[in-house]
Amino acid sequence: MAYRTVDLSSYTYEEIQAFAGFQDCHIDILEKTFKTKIIIRSQELKFEECEQSDALEEVVNRMFDILGEQGDIHNQDVSYLCHLACRHKLSAFEIKQLSSIGKTKSGKMIYPKTVGQARLCDAFRKNDIVFATGVAGTGKTYLAVCYAVSVLKSEKIQKIVLTRPAVEAGESLGFLPGDMKEKVDPYLRPLYDALYEMLGVETVEKLLEKQVIEIAPLAFMRGRTLNDAIVILDEAQNTTQAQMKMFLTRMGKNTQMIINGDVTQIDLIKKHDSGLMQACSILEDIKGIEIVHLKTSDVVRNPLVQKIIERYATIEK
Repeated sequence: MAYRTVDLSSYTYEEIQAFAGFQDCHIDILEKTFKTKIIIRSQELKFEECEQSDALEEVVNRMFDILGEQGDIHNQDVSYLCHLACRHKLSAFEIKQLSSIGKTKSGKMIYPKTVGQARLCDAFRKNDIVFATGVAGTGKTYLAVCYAVSVLKSEKIQKIVLTRPAVEAGESLGFLPGDMKEKVDPYLRPLYDALYEMLGVETVEKLLEKQVIEIAPLAFMRGRTLNDAIVILDEAQNTTQAQMKMFLTRMGKNTQMIINGDVTQIDLIKKHDSGLMQACSILEDIKGIEIVHLKTSDVVRNPLVQKIIERYATIEK
């Protein structure tokens, strides 16, 4: 059996350890994907020649690129690189795309994990209005909140407004217990979770009290003009066409809008009434507006999530 050798002498012991992963979990992913055997000895990586030997070597190089840029690499990163390599799309992946979009409360830097996410983060930096569509797990909400917090910290804006349609799956808020905040909060939990990770619970609560961060149902946006803010509309697939028009026309001075949604999970009785679908079709050629469509390959949750989404998509088709 012929072997191919990749020289690792330019990398430290710690980098090689991180490359291999905890208990060689990254090596396992590579071996299963490319159906080969990988051995690391004396700063050399050797693997049995296989049908995609060139692709495997390129994945190895890209893994070390990510390590050099981010200081760490995760299972999802390795799986994604393998996914691109098997589809002959690894050339579309450039390490320079993976610049940090922000950081968590503990100081950990947050990076886009896929080509689609990198494109989305770049769109945030260059446009006043960004539409992001994609299935669950593509990081739409998380990256939008991370970006908004980063801009708020830089004092380029004065507040963050987070909103979403309050009625889903045919349920009316009137039948839920509590006051309006208690009714709405369960629907906004993904936004709270992202904020807590970026700022911590205590800081978020203080900023909510000062109304530096505002979380409200979409209906509360009517009649307002939003200035010096980043406004994030989540679950936008469940807005009606009238609601979407109302929301977009709230935009004031020094304001940026990010609209997220998953068109495969529309809860409206008539799916073609979705304001998100209409907006993406009629606003795509306007300067200052960018529409980014994330794909199942951009899912960064447990690898099983991507497989589940693909299987459901096959059934629904």
